[in-house]
Amino acid sequence: MPVVVVESPAKAKTINKYLGPGYTVLASYGHVRDLPPKDGSVDPEHDFDMKWEVASDSKKHVKAIADALAEDNALILATDPDREGEAISWHLQEALTKRKSIKKDTPVSRVTFNAITKAAVDEAMAHPRQVDMPLVQAYLARRALDYLVGFNLSPVLWRKLPGAKSAGRVQSVCLRLIVEREMEIEAFRAREYWSVKALLATPRGQDYEARLTVLAGKKLDKFDIENETQAELAVQAITSRDLTVTAVEAKPASRNPSAPFMTSTLQQEASRKFGMGARQAMSVAQRLYEAGHITYMRTDGIDMAPEAVHAARDAIKERFGDDYVPNSPRMYKNKAKNAQEAHECIRPTDMTRDAAGLKLSDPDQRKLYDLIWKRTLACQMEAARLERTTVTIASRDGQVELRATGQVMLFDGFLKVYEEGRDDAVVDEDDKRLPQIAEGEAAEKRAITPEQHFTQPPPRYTEATLVKKMEELGIGRPSTYASIVTTIQDREYVRKDKNRLIPEDKGRLVTAFLQNYFNRYVEYDFTAGLEDELDQVSAGDADYKAVLNRFWRDFSAAIAETSELRITDVLEKINEVLEPHLFPPTEDGSDPRLCPNCGAGRLSMRTARSGGAFIGCSNYPECRYTRAFGPPGAEDDGAIPPEGKLLGEDSGDKIYAFKGRFGPYVQRGEVTDDNKKPPRQSIPKDWPPQDVDLEQALKLLSLPRPIGPHPEDGVMVWANIGRYGPYLKHAESTSERGGTNANLESIDEVFTIGMNRAVQLLAEKVASRGGRGAAAKPLRELGEHPQDGGPISVMEGKYGPYVKWEKINATLPKGTEPDSVTMEQALELIAEKAAKKGGRKKAAAKKTPAKKAPAKKTAAKKPAAK
Repeated sequence: MPVVVVESPAKAKTINKYLGPGYTVLASYGHVRDLPPKDGSVDPEHDFDMKWEVASDSKKHVKAIADALAEDNALILATDPDREGEAISWHLQEALTKRKSIKKDTPVSRVTFNAITKAAVDEAMAHPRQVDMPLVQAYLARRALDYLVGFNLSPVLWRKLPGAKSAGRVQSVCLRLIVEREMEIEAFRAREYWSVKALLATPRGQDYEARLTVLAGKKLDKFDIENETQAELAVQAITSRDLTVTAVEAKPASRNPSAPFMTSTLQQEASRKFGMGARQAMSVAQRLYEAGHITYMRTDGIDMAPEAVHAARDAIKERFGDDYVPNSPRMYKNKAKNAQEAHECIRPTDMTRDAAGLKLSDPDQRKLYDLIWKRTLACQMEAARLERTTVTIASRDGQVELRATGQVMLFDGFLKVYEEGRDDAVVDEDDKRLPQIAEGEAAEKRAITPEQHFTQPPPRYTEATLVKKMEELGIGRPSTYASIVTTIQDREYVRKDKNRLIPEDKGRLVTAFLQNYFNRYVEYDFTAGLEDELDQVSAGDADYKAVLNRFWRDFSAAIAETSELRITDVLEKINEVLEPHLFPPTEDGSDPRLCPNCGAGRLSMRTARSGGAFIGCSNYPECRYTRAFGPPGAEDDGAIPPEGKLLGEDSGDKIYAFKGRFGPYVQRGEVTDDNKKPPRQSIPKDWPPQDVDLEQALKLLSLPRPIGPHPEDGVMVWANIGRYGPYLKHAESTSERGGTNANLESIDEVFTIGMNRAVQLLAEKVASRGGRGAAAKPLRELGEHPQDGGPISVMEGKYGPYVKWEKINATLPKGTEPDSVTMEQALELIAEKAAKKGGRKKAAAKKTPAKKAPAKKTAAKKPAAK
């Protein structure tokens, strides 16, 4: 029985059912080998030699395949049909050859199928081939590039820009897009303009709306009516004249359906319609693919197999009738930049089955399958036929002219099933319906309304629009979009708020640093050009080591040039680069960098140990003026002046409210001569800083609030406000590590909760984790830490699954299944969490920064999830 290897156990189960008892189907569980996170894994001095290791949690999977080959000396590699899948097959072949499980007489073949159906699998098994080495070499080149950039650039960031994390080759360019868009928004100055609309009526009493287009015989441009006075004059011009319909023009029009889905367009629509992130959309699509419901979901291709086209046309005819089936099939031209990596579009494997017919239990799978099914059917349906009407209404003297537009749907066509979403809402006047209007008839004036408008800044990116922009620029490829967008969020360079991507301070600083010292490597054209070179490698038209050599020659020189940089020089340079943003010109022409508090110091950007940035005065500590990172007024300061706001006195101490670099806070007393900080407490986000009074300040300064000894063990119970909101703590003191914490629902509860309620909440928390102090059981044990020893496990926590090693707990990124976590991924997460804690990791004391680089870099070159 030949041994067939696929990537996931779910896929193995389905394919085993199709192939029958004559085959042994096993799963590799994704990649089995990776570059160790340490120096020398890619060696530019020795022809870019790459040292691969079988991950500890993959050894058992490789052993299972090797054991099966001992009984059945034939191997069929059936991993996913893309570059990553080809690489996994190559890794398996190399690892099994090294184990001597593949012998000289072992037949090894590679098969690919675009859908997990019996027909597709049987067809693939009938046409085996060898591993496509150009595709593998393109993968090797990308892995080497990501490694070389991350392992050499990240240490530079750590040393020169405190608080910065690792930098990735493509992620840094993606981050630049988001940062530059934010700076466009901040630099934007709204411009006022007005429009005038008239509600008119036909002689039959039917209303319609028209827009003023000509005034004083001149065609109006967008900004011709600049203010309310001019708008009122325009209203008077219309009011004082009789209006007549001078022209009615009706033109037939049609709308064609969108092409079927490829990876990027699926991610965009899932974001627009369901708010799904790129990673979530691909995870849901992966499960649909493995269940055999859709074709492979990582593709640049939009072409559809002929048999699928005919099946779609048959399904349309059966459901909607002949009128909805065009005379000839619609053909969509493939947009892939590299045909070797293009597959068929993303479509259902059975066109006759809609989401209801599949009876999917998972709501996300139902929604995404329904989207794919509708888009696929719509792409083969008849066009929508419309009639667009334009009506011109004018005064007899030609001084005033208005225009009304609208449309009538003559035949809905594909719109009966599906309409593509829009990234940002646009009011389309052509969508309005008009009543019957005849040329030469009078237009009665019912109402004339001037409307004020302001130009709008460009919108922040959503994941959908960001993926679309990267695709336009040629940055990244379908298999990488989700991981790129997710990585910059995981590193806290970007946050998502109401589905919009907003750069954090760290992200701004990293972008400014890279643009100043490594500008070439964050240029859009350079990154797109490198992607084109890699595509040439995968097509067999370029040598991957030549590509690596050209890149490394210049990149290593750029790294060397930064070795002598001082942190103060770097920060001052970033101040210069960001000066137009951080210190824009003032209205009165005064120095924008002059401290508004002391009038003598100069403002400059500073960084904190936490990695956050803020604007501070050069006269510190004499002058303690700070403001948030960004231009003045970019963040509401809560009406608290730079010198602070005196709220009153209590027990001889003055109580102040201040605005700090991390937000507003209240303070008891003054800073002493020895620079010792007096008692302080942050003002909760839910409390408007300008409204905080003495009573509220004293409540905050009284925290943590002792509720009393717990009735069961006498240990104190406290109420407090922490980083993640209001909570209870059952411990001798609030500074004690350990104990039991329980969340409170509101800030008010901190000051009002009694012992009975506190005991109940603490008991519920203890019960939810299996008893106070009970050791949680690992979901999975990954093995010993390869460098420093100690078990690494995947655990279930309050905020989701996490990786645990010694005292480091690293939360898994959203959408990551605990069963899919590899040792390499776990090491990445542990290294990043250790860095956040300021190097508390045990091994940190033993290692130089260069030795720490591998662990932190790996986050920058996460392989795309399959």
